[in-house]
Amino acid sequence: MENNFQDLRAPQLGKPGAPYSVGSEEAGQRLDHFLAHRYPDQSRSFLYKLIGKGDVLVGGQIVKSGYRLRINDTIAVDFPLPQPSSIIPEQIDFPVLFEDEHLLVISKPPGLVVHPANGHHSGTLVHGLLYRCKNLPTIDIGRPGIVHRLDKETSGVMLVAKTEHALRTLMGDFKDRKIQKTYHALLLRSPRVHDGRIVAPIGRHPVDRKKMALRPDHGKYAATSWHVMEFFFNGWCLAEIGIETGRTHQIRVHMASLKAPVAGDLLYGGAVDRKTDVKPLRQMLHASTLHFSHPFSGQKLSFTAPLWEDIQLLLDTLRRGSA
Repeated sequence: MENNFQDLRAPQLGKPGAPYSVGSEEAGQRLDHFLAHRYPDQSRSFLYKLIGKGDVLVGGQIVKSGYRLRINDTIAVDFPLPQPSSIIPEQIDFPVLFEDEHLLVISKPPGLVVHPANGHHSGTLVHGLLYRCKNLPTIDIGRPGIVHRLDKETSGVMLVAKTEHALRTLMGDFKDRKIQKTYHALLLRSPRVHDGRIVAPIGRHPVDRKKMALRPDHGKYAATSWHVMEFFFNGWCLAEIGIETGRTHQIRVHMASLKAPVAGDLLYGGAVDRKTDVKPLRQMLHASTLHFSHPFSGQKLSFTAPLWEDIQLLLDTLRRGSA
């Protein structure tokens, strides 16, 4: 298999002639733990295999997964080139907000996984996109057309690229924070400050690998702002939330840290009292609006996905109870 010293998810690692240099804050970490933090989208078993095959070099040498990093150690990672997709297209329903020859804007239904992963080898959004579009560009194997992601239970607006130029341009715009994203969420409690901004690094949870957490020393920069729009009789509130960065679970982690978790978010403290009559069936988080520049024409575009029906029904119930 042909390999390539390049990783588009973390370009500071693996570039030919420019390996990553370990800093003082990373010294002492095990190599496998370091890679798991740097590549949260990759499974530990995949990274372990890379180390075992000699595709991870420290100072130009093959080392074991338990190697303890030292200051100024240089790390290079040899990722295999993406292989042709073996995904079989499936008919998956999702609302289309806009489509042209370059891109597709959709409203992702709640409960729909974006791309194939462990435990989800069929029935994903990618399967449906390939059914609709036939051929889509890919940088990361298994994720054709995917510019950004939403969690399984999060509904709302998503961008999909139909050409390689659109894919690379839009991914670059997300990375450079040129795309504005607005969410709406029902929160289990209101933050103490009704309008605010939180800047707190986010990284993989040190114990539970399914979760993210505030990691002041080892996390990546993350910034979230919020505005409480409505208050309800049961202590819940409706908030408009903007994210300046796109870290995994960012809104869920940041709002939970403010003691205002997303209602229905079982992973981050959003479980509701069993005795209540207001019971969400999933996390009440919706990606409402995207503002971006068209990757070909440069035209400024804005698209809004209406609240999904389950959130709207719950919101109507809360409003009646507060009347």
